[in-house]
Order: sequence, then C-alpha cells, then structure tokens
Amino acid sequence: MHLLINYRDDPFFNLALEEYFLCQTALEIIILWRNSPVVIVGCNQNTIEGINYDFIQKNNIAVVRRLSGGGAVFHDLGNVNFTIIQKFTDDDFANYTKFTAPVLAFLCSLGVNAKLDGRNDLTIDGIKFCGNAQTVRNGRIMHHGCILYKTDISELSAALRPKEAKFESKAVKSVRARVTNIASHIKEPPDQDVFFENLADFFRFSSNDIQEYAPVPEETELIENISKAKYSTWDWNFGSSPDYNFSKAKKFASGLVDVRFSVKKGTIEAVKIYGDYFGLLEISEFEASLLGVKHDRIEIALALRDIDLGKYIHGISLDEFLDLTC
Repeated sequence: MHLLINYRDDPFFNLALEEYFLCQTALEIIILWRNSPVVIVGCNQNTIEGINYDFIQKNNIAVVRRLSGGGAVFHDLGNVNFTIIQKFTDDDFANYTKFTAPVLAFLCSLGVNAKLDGRNDLTIDGIKFCGNAQTVRNGRIMHHGCILYKTDISELSAALRPKEAKFESKAVKSVRARVTNIASHIKEPPDQDVFFENLADFFRFSSNDIQEYAPVPEETELIENISKAKYSTWDWNFGSSPDYNFSKAKKFASGLVDVRFSVKKGTIEAVKIYGDYFGLLEISEFEASLLGVKHDRIEIALALRDIDLGKYIHGISLDEFLDLTC
C-alpha cells in the first residue's frame, strides 16, 4: 500500500487527484488531504437544493461534486480527509468497518472513544464527526471520509442549510444531524496542522508495507487537466444535477411574487411567475427572458441586465428578485 500526503488545499485539484488514482492507475493508495472552504456534494445530488447558495456566494466558498454518493459535506482546513483506493472485492462495498478501522485506532491512541455508528458515520457519544462514502470504478474501490477536527461549525451549518425554497426532485437529500469536532473531546488538543501530521505518522508506521508516494510532474499535469476540464466547471458541479422543479415566494410591500422554474441539466426550461403584484407589461415577456438560462444567480442577473424589471413587477429591486431565484 502506498501513502500520499497531499498538502494542496485546492478542492478542485484534490477531487481530480482522487479520480486520477482511482481511474487511471493501478496503485493501492491512501491519501490524506485537506481543503480550503468548500461544499462537496454527492454525485446524485441536486447541488442547489442542498446548499445555502447566498451564503456560499457571499463567503467565497467553493462547490464541487464528487464521484461518490451520499449527501453534501463542508470542508475547511479544520478537517482532515482520508481516501483509500484499492482493488475491489465483493466484501468491500459498504464495508465501512474495514475502511474506518485505522481512523478509529488512531483516535483511540489519543484517548478518544469513537465508534462506527449507523450506516457510514463515525461518532463520539452518539454525535457525528466523520461521514464516509464509497464508489467503484473498473474493478477498483474508493473509500473516503471527512474527519471534523477543528472545523468552523457555524460556517458548516450555514453553508449546508438551504434557503427557504421548495424543490421537487428525485435527487439524494442531505441528512442534517448534529456534528462535533474531535478537538472538543481532547483535554489538550493539538492544533489542526499537528493533528494532520500525527494522523499521517500513524498511517506511515501502521504497516511495514507502507511506501510513501509523490506524484511525478507528468501526473500532476494530468490531474490539473482533470481539475480544469471537469471539477472546476459549472456543468459538472451544478449542471449534472438531476432534473427538478423549483419554487420560492415572498410577500413584498407591493404584493406577493411567486417564482417557479422547471430545470433540466441545470438550465431553466420553463418559468412561471405568479402573485398579486402589478406591472405595466405582460409578465410572459419577462418569463421568456429566463428560458435557456443556467439556474445560477450570476447567469440570471446577466440575462436580466438590460431589462426594466419594474415594468413587469412593480416595487421590487433586481437583487430582491434574484433572491427568489436560487
């Protein structure tokens, strides 16, 4: 087994790195890594349904879709991610006991009483600190987990809480649960960088068969290419969402505005705007300007930049309307 200690905190690169080692190599490898603030959504999720889009935009938090299933998770430098990639056997899939055992053994060495609880969560005193997910490609399995050590819980809660809106889709839903940081359960917790290095050392010396690995420049270039072509794109992170219907309404001083979209492959395919508002022009003309636009606040704003909103919906600003669209 190889061990890669990855010090890059670029989430687009790091998800591409996982894909490269899973799909383009035969290496059996453990990867330890961290990300700058990002929401990572499951491969089957409707991205915009599981996030607080306004909060993420205002706080420059990235959004990236991963290869594995499950719900959305928040990463920052206060959490540590571990990935195990190896040849697949029939006993491996959903065998979370096998793949989380090293993490639990490491925490036990720190005096932390943690355990695997439920389907795929690691908990302390019944409170989750690590979610896990898996995927299989070409006879190889990838298991990865997100360990909360000193994560900003307030940012996590805000980023993963969607704004008040209604979605109708068959996408996988994120399950909200109480979470805890491991550091809160250690009397004198080391800082997050030391925790990361200590976990790396635990894996280094866990077996005589462990060999440290570093990508050669050619591999890094391939990973960068995957990052740019896939993980950095709107099409992968948002456009790959399942089809869904979206609606959101708000009462303004000038009347109720109720916005409804039908979205396919991330693009608005049908629009209806209901309410008891007043307008000088037919709302159908305004609705038509949104057809074929990506379901994204910035893209919608660009589509409406030359339109006099007040002539269609009197009494609300463009920003107020945009708040109803995502």
